[in-house]
Amino acid sequence: MHTSFGMKFGYFMAGAGMGVIAGLLFAPRSGEEMRKLIRERAEEGGEYLKTKAHELGDRAGEIVEKGKEWAERGRESAQTAFEAGKQAYKQEKH
Repeated sequence: MHTSFGMKFGYFMAGAGMGVIAGLLFAPRSGEEMRKLIRERAEEGGEYLKTKAHELGDRAGEIVEKGKEWAERGRESAQTAFEAGKQAYKQEKH
């Protein structure tokens, strides 16, 4: 899960960087226009990152909940096994 997000983020950053460089080299724009374009692209990238971070946070919450469920099942299974062992011990003792 983290690796996939990390790879996508790396590709995004590489693409954004290459786009900015290509824009600077080939676009016939004034400095003011270019700064505005770069600022807009940076804002778009920031929004993308916020969205992905939010999605990752949601997934983390889901994983924690599943972990709690598994822990509860394990506790219940251990309790059941303990009770069965206790019952078997009482039967053997009598």
